[in-house]
Amino acid sequence: MIPVAHAQTAGLDVPLVLALAAAGVASAVLTGAALAAFLRRRSRPYLLVALALATLLARSVVAGASVGGLLAGDVHHVLEHGLDVAMAGLVIAAVWYARSVSRTPAGGDRR
Repeated sequence: MIPVAHAQTAGLDVPLVLALAAAGVASAVLTGAALAAFLRRRSRPYLLVALALATLLARSVVAGASVGGLLAGDVHHVLEHGLDVAMAGLVIAAVWYARSVSRTPAGGDRR
């Protein structure tokens, strides 16, 4: 198997580390905002979207662990694709659930 090009390289790739750090910070902010929205709305679609965005944060952690030499290239690859599948499934579930729940006029707009 051919190893992932950026996994476990001899030298530290500064642009890659900076990109991973920026992605980690941005995904943490997005996940935090999504969790705050969920806590405010307390609805299943908001929870599913928050979990979907949390997979972005998990991908940054997996990539960082791979660059740091904590994960082998093949494990890194499988985990990232698994997180992609989880994210897609969570987004689809959020849309499906939001569309399947009947809207109630009492209590305001629940979109």
